[in-house]
Parts: sequence; structure tokens; C-alpha cells
Amino acid sequence: MIKEKKPPKIFDAVSKAPVLVPTIPNKTNGISVDEARLLLQSLLPTGIKDRSGWRDDILSAFTGLKIPYEAQYFCGALAIIEQESSWQSDPTVANLNKIVWQEIEKRADKYHIPMFAVKLALLKPSPDGRSYNARIDALRTEKQMNALFEDIVSDAQKIGLPFSMKNPIRTGGPMQVSVEFAEAHSKAWPYPYSYKGSLRQEVFSRRGGLYFGIANLLQYRANYPQMKYRFADFNAGRYSSRNAAFQAAVSTLSKKKLVLDGDLLVYTSNKASSTQQQLVKLAPRLGLSAKAIERDLQLEKSEAFYQTALFKKVFELANQQTGKNLPQQVMPQIKLVSPKITRKLTTEWFAERVDGRYQTCMNKQK
Repeated sequence: MIKEKKPPKIFDAVSKAPVLVPTIPNKTNGISVDEARLLLQSLLPTGIKDRSGWRDDILSAFTGLKIPYEAQYFCGALAIIEQESSWQSDPTVANLNKIVWQEIEKRADKYHIPMFAVKLALLKPSPDGRSYNARIDALRTEKQMNALFEDIVSDAQKIGLPFSMKNPIRTGGPMQVSVEFAEAHSKAWPYPYSYKGSLRQEVFSRRGGLYFGIANLLQYRANYPQMKYRFADFNAGRYSSRNAAFQAAVSTLSKKKLVLDGDLLVYTSNKASSTQQQLVKLAPRLGLSAKAIERDLQLEKSEAFYQTALFKKVFELANQQTGKNLPQQVMPQIKLVSPKITRKLTTEWFAERVDGRYQTCMNKQK
């Protein structure tokens, strides 16, 4: 369940630099690959199908991404997998056919085209021999849905579909990782597996979905005292928990209520965010120019933001004003929006839910 609000936070907004990770050789903290395999085996839930296959794909991802073989990191990944897919490599989605028809109808309405004309075009056979209508009505999993839209996009002109289509599927696989994240990550950190088809299709495979999901969760540094803030970041975007805490500190200084969503800049327009507007008003107190403030805010998606003059000065003044050290991480306050979500859910709900699963996993070590 990823918030569908704006493009996901992937790399440094300015340099597009790859994420920074701890480098590990064949051993991490004295743990070899074989010992890590045994540790991971002990942490995996019993009763899941193809338990050894899950173990090997997870361990392969950790090795390829150079993430330390530690119980806390293994349990973090396992908790996300259980929350997002209940250990299904290709998760089923209730009423998927209705969701797809709604998406197609939205596109038809945008072009002022009656649905009967669209359905007429979709009666034509698709590459697997069935009509597109039949495939839509039979949809059960995200992988099937992704393949369907890939074919529709490719065949749109051939079948006489009266408007262009883009694949609306943004997340997939057992960890519900963003396709956009996977495509950007593979440019900075080469994908270690050979594959046929597109990288998008790899996201919907078990090994690809696990690899990119684990990368999104763990392959970056953050000064978080608890894993639950990484779970929040996984849902809302990297460093959202840190950035939400920064917004809270800005709100304290400005005495203006800000939405603690972890988004310090607006990327969909030239308009300044509410956070940026308040910071510009605080510029004299901060001793920074508006240009310097914007320059530092450009680092909101990277570890480097911790070290900026803006970050340090905001917390220094907020701590002085309140007489205490404010936390540098808080839960982002975001409502989750997706065609697949039918209840009122938030990023905080997601993080707390995953953290419960994480604690259960870690207790196996006691």
C-alpha cells in the first residue's frame, strides 16, 4: 500500500547519486553466507509455500545489495513481505476486474468516448488468444493485470482503441515496490539477474519484487532509533519520517500548523510548499537567504540533508525555543489512497502494523 500522491522518493533530487550503503564482503559481523542462510531459515514463518525458495531469493537480494546479514534487517524485510502480500509471490486483489474497468472508463471519459466503443475494440483477440474483454473479466492478480495493460498499450492502434493508454500499474510484487523506483535504482546499482522482457516485468516476479523491495527498505542510511520509521519511509518515501520531524520543528518556530507529510518541496508545479514558505519567513532568524534555503531543501531525499545548515539551524532554534531536544523522526501523517484500498488507512497505521510483525520476528531470537 503505497501512497499515490507524488513520484516516489528515490535518489538525491539534485545529483541523482546512488544510495549509500554499508559495504560487506563475504562475511558481515562474522556471519558467512551459509550462516546467514541458517539464520534466515530460522526467522521465516513456518507453513509458507516454497519456504526454501523465499529464503534463497531474500538472501540473494541481501548479497547483491550488500546489506548486512543481521536479524534486524532480515526481520524488517520479512515483516514488509507478510504485510504486503501474506507470502504470495503474485498477490491476488479482490474485484480486480472492476478496478481495471473503472480505470479504462476514466480514460474514455477524458476523451469523451462512449464505453460501448471501447468495449467493441476490446472484443478483439489479445496475444494470448483471448479477447481483451475476457482477460479483464478473468483478472485475479497484479501480474496478470500488468501483462494485460502491457498488451493493451502495445496493441492500442492495431485493435482500434480510440485513445492512447499508459500502464497504470505503479507497484507490484510481494513487497509492493514501485516500478519507477526499480527503474531508477537499476541505473545507479546494476540489477544482478539476467532476464527476458522488461524490468517492469521483473518487479512482478518474486526475485525481482524482493530485490527492489529490500533495496527500497534498507539500502540507505538514516539515523532512526527504531525500525518502524523505515517502515513509514517504505510507505511514504525515503526520509519521510525525518522530513516530517523537520516540518514539526519548522511549525514550532513559525507557530503555524503544517501537514507533517514529509514532503518539503512541490515537484508537480513551480509553487513553493507550505514548509518552504514558512522557512523563507524565518530566514532572518535562520541567518540564511531564500536561495540557500531552497538549495538545502533540494537535499530532502538524501542523507546529506542531515548535514545542511538549514537542518541544523532549524533544530537548534526549535530546541532552544522548547527547552528540549526535539526528535529528528516522527510518523508522517498521510492518508493512503489507491484503487486497491477500501478502508481509511494511514502511513502510521501501516508502519505500526508492520512493526508488530517485525517484533514477532525479532522475538524468535530470544
